[in-house]
Amino acid sequence: MSETSYLNLYTSATATFGALHCAFADADHVVIGVPFDVTSTFRSGSRFAPLAIREASLNIEAYSFRTGMDLEELRLHDAGDLHVTGDAEETLRRLGLVAGEVLNGGKTPGFLGGEHTISLGAVRGINKDLAVLCFDAHLDLRDDYSNQKVCHATVMRRISETVKPSMLVEVGTRAACREEVEYAEDQGIVYITSYRIMQMGAEETAKEIKAQLAGCDRVYLTVDMDVLDPAFAPAVQNPEPEGLSTTMLLDILFKICGNRVIAFDVTEVTPQYDSGATAIQAARVVFEILSYLQRDKPVGSNAR
Repeated sequence: MSETSYLNLYTSATATFGALHCAFADADHVVIGVPFDVTSTFRSGSRFAPLAIREASLNIEAYSFRTGMDLEELRLHDAGDLHVTGDAEETLRRLGLVAGEVLNGGKTPGFLGGEHTISLGAVRGINKDLAVLCFDAHLDLRDDYSNQKVCHATVMRRISETVKPSMLVEVGTRAACREEVEYAEDQGIVYITSYRIMQMGAEETAKEIKAQLAGCDRVYLTVDMDVLDPAFAPAVQNPEPEGLSTTMLLDILFKICGNRVIAFDVTEVTPQYDSGATAIQAARVVFEILSYLQRDKPVGSNAR
């Protein structure tokens, strides 16, 4: 990695995720914090999440019983936090440059939000034909919200319109307005409600997601932590009842994560609204996603 890279220009080192740290050149996975929290309309504070998630990761065990893998076996580089600004478009531009550089370097980028708007910047920067798989209580398909075209409530609409993913699948939905439902139906956006998931179970839900993503070679995975029920993750920006349990989420992810997932993010933790439980949940979600991706990684290859 050159001294003039976007990573060096737009990120700064901080506490490392899980104390797992190797040089960028040797890494398979690169974690980047994005402490961006400008368009929040209910609970602000997700700018504090990257540090809170990292601190939580230092105090939970790193062994995954689902994969039989210890995260200490991963080659993980923590690049620190993105230099964000109060201008959403500039922050998303920087994030896109960093995401593209990491991916083009043969690494899997994982972003710690920050508000969900960051997904737009990451997906723009990847600049490849890809599908987007979103776990979220909300559809985020409004055309504008509070007179903002680019914000946490419009992020999937902007991705749909500007990035035009080959498939957009939203999982765990239970909060929407009529405009969003009509837009999803008009555009062929698939959503699976939390109510259906709890009826079907993890196995059948995973089968449905896989069927929807059939033929998609590249998938961007985004997990808004409000997909979990507030009983499990109370400290999120926009909590909604009737969410998934942590076990249900991780079981679904276990069955669908694989080589097609080329990048991911975990967003919307607002750590000041609880005593640390939600940040711990988020750290576990990141640990498990990394282990699922490593499980299916070709031996001796980190090419994307």
